[in-house]
Amino acid sequence: MSSGVEAEIALDMAVVLTLGMNRVLGRGAGMAGRGAEALAALAEGRAETRAAALAEVETQERALREVVRRNARIEALAETRATLGADVTLPPPLPLDDRPAEELIEWCAATDRLLDEAEHQLSEHLAAEVTAQVFAVPAEGLQSDTAQKPPPPTTDSKEDVRQNLARIMARLLPDADDEERRAVAEAAGLLAGIETAEEVDGVLHEVRLRIQDANRRTEERRKEEQRLADELDAAEQAEAERRYVLDSITAAFEDLGYEVQPGFETLTADGDGGMTLTKGAWPDHSVRMRVDDAAHVRASMVRTRPAESEDDRRVDVEREREWCEAFEAARARLQDAGVRSDVAWRLDPGVRELPVSATSRQTGSRAGQHERRRERRT
Repeated sequence: MSSGVEAEIALDMAVVLTLGMNRVLGRGAGMAGRGAEALAALAEGRAETRAAALAEVETQERALREVVRRNARIEALAETRATLGADVTLPPPLPLDDRPAEELIEWCAATDRLLDEAEHQLSEHLAAEVTAQVFAVPAEGLQSDTAQKPPPPTTDSKEDVRQNLARIMARLLPDADDEERRAVAEAAGLLAGIETAEEVDGVLHEVRLRIQDANRRTEERRKEEQRLADELDAAEQAEAERRYVLDSITAAFEDLGYEVQPGFETLTADGDGGMTLTKGAWPDHSVRMRVDDAAHVRASMVRTRPAESEDDRRVDVEREREWCEAFEAARARLQDAGVRSDVAWRLDPGVRELPVSATSRQTGSRAGQHERRRERRT
C-alpha cells in the first residue's frame, strides 16, 4: 500500500453501551444522555465523572436486556398456553422506554415469580389432562392413542395411583413439543391395563424416565434458541458499531473539506468496506480507504492519472503530506466521538511513487455532501 496508513480501531465503552440501548429502544445511533456525558468526561479528563456516567449507562443497558428476555419468555409461555388451551394468567410484557434502571430491575424480579408460577400452572394443567385421560375422565387438550378403559383394582387405591401420576406428570415442562408429550402420555396410558402394585410402580418409573428425557430435550431446545438469539443480537450490535464508525469517519473527513463518494452510506449492505475521499483542489489525487468490521482501517493515496513529470511527483509529495495532516486531524475528531485509532503501520510521503487508480474518479456532489451534513445535525 503506497503512501498509506493502517490503524486499529476501538470503540469507547460509552459508545458500545449506548448503541446497545438504542437498538433495544429502536432509536438511531446518536449518542445521548449519560452516554454522551461519559464521552464528554473522557474528552475533558474528568475520570470520576466519566466512571459514574459509564456505570449508569452499563446498568441501564443491562436492565433493558433483562426486560427483553422476560418479554420473550412471556411470549413463549403465551404460545404454550394457547397450545394447551389453559386458563392461566400471564403478566403483560413491559414496553421498552426510558424508565429508571431500578424500576426495570424490580419489574424483572416480580415478573420472574409470576412467570415461574404460570409455568407451574401450565405443567399442572397438562398433568391433569393426561391423568384424566388415563382414568377415563373427560378432559380437553392433549390426546393420545392409549386405551381408555380404567385400570383394575390394585394394592394401591385408584385414587392413590391417580394422585401419584398427577404429581409425576406435573414435572413435565409445559413447552415440551408434541412428540415428547405424546411419548409421556403413551407411557402413562399403560396404567389402564395393569393389575398389580409392582406393575403400577414400573409404569410410573417409565413415566418419570420419559419426562426426564422430554425435559432434557426441551432444555436443550431452549438453550439453542437462546444461543441463536444471542448470535443475532451480537451480529446486530456489530453492524451498529460498524455503522457508527463509518458515519463518524464520514463526518470527520467531510468537516475537513473532503468529499466522500456516493455509496459510502451503503457499504455495509454490499459487504464492501471501500470508499474514496476527494477534494475539489485535487484534480489528480484521491484517497482509497477501507474499514473492516469497525476494527481496522487502511488508507492510501492514489493518482487518477499517471505522473508525467518531476513537477507531478513534487505535487504528489505535497498531497501526501496534506493527507497525513488531515488523517491526524480526523483521528482527533474521531477520538472525541469515542472512536480510538492506533496506527499500526505508516508509509511516509515520497517514499514510493503513487499508484494509479484503476477506476475513474466519481466525486459525490457537494449538494449530496451538504445534505448528509444536514441530516447528521437534525
